Amino acid sequence: MRCTTLFALLMGVMLYLVMGALVFRTLEAPKESSAYEDLLKTKQNFLSNNSCVTEQDFRDLVKVSLHKLTGQGHNLSGLPANFSSRWDVASAFFFCGTIITTIGFGNLSPRTWYGQLFCVCYALVGIPMFGILLAGVGDHMGTMLRRAVAKIETLFLVRMVCPAQELNHSWV
Repeated sequence: MRCTTLFALLMGVMLYLVMGALVFRTLEAPKESSAYEDLLKTKQNFLSNNSCVTEQDFRDLVKVSLHKLTGQGHNLSGLPANFSSRWDVASAFFFCGTIITTIGFGNLSPRTWYGQLFCVCYALVGIPMFGILLAGVGDHMGTMLRRAVAKIETLFLVRMVCPAQELNHSWV
């Protein structure tokens, strides 16, 4: 594979990642924000119906409950007070990268039916595309390594020294 073809394939994979990140963000972010709004409504409803509970007491209760439910010793004191989407462009780009490289690392996954369906279709195209890119990079690296070995061999031939003889003399 020529260098220009490899570079074009790399740009195609990068464009595919950006496109996937934007689609995942579009599909998943609205459901995530509506779930957060429902959570806020539930919290406000609970606090208004139980006037003896302060907001700080409620937060402490939630932190202790989460700690007991997960049982994993997480530091829950750093829970954000305001909403921050897990499906921002950078996180979605990282998620797309884990899909096409088949790493599967992370705790982010699509929750909507459309997001899950798109994830399968995205992987069906992205995994082979990344495999072709990886094969091309491996081919170029192999070519460069063969050329480097050939240059080293010619250096030994110019000096008229056999590498095995040089090793034998160093042991004497």
